[in-house]
Amino acid sequence: MINKQVEVAQPVLTEEQMEQINFTLIEALHTNKQVYLTYYEKGQYITETGFIQFVDSLGNLFIFIDDVFELKNKLRLSELIDVRLA
Repeated sequence: MINKQVEVAQPVLTEEQMEQINFTLIEALHTNKQVYLTYYEKGQYITETGFIQFVDSLGNLFIFIDDVFELKNKLRLSELIDVRLA
């Protein structure tokens, strides 16, 4: 019950924000630059640092390798809130 109290709603992004996220993902993929990813999961905003390995806009997913454990993470593009080049 306490966890429910700290949950936040997933923000609704504008078309422009989604285009900017997609552009940054593609740029990071092609230049192999590190990114800061903020995504929504189970009522929380999570920020991680890593490298983009794969982007599938039509399939609504991308894969990134996190900096800490160097693990592959598969996420939906619709869960992304923000992406910034490091």
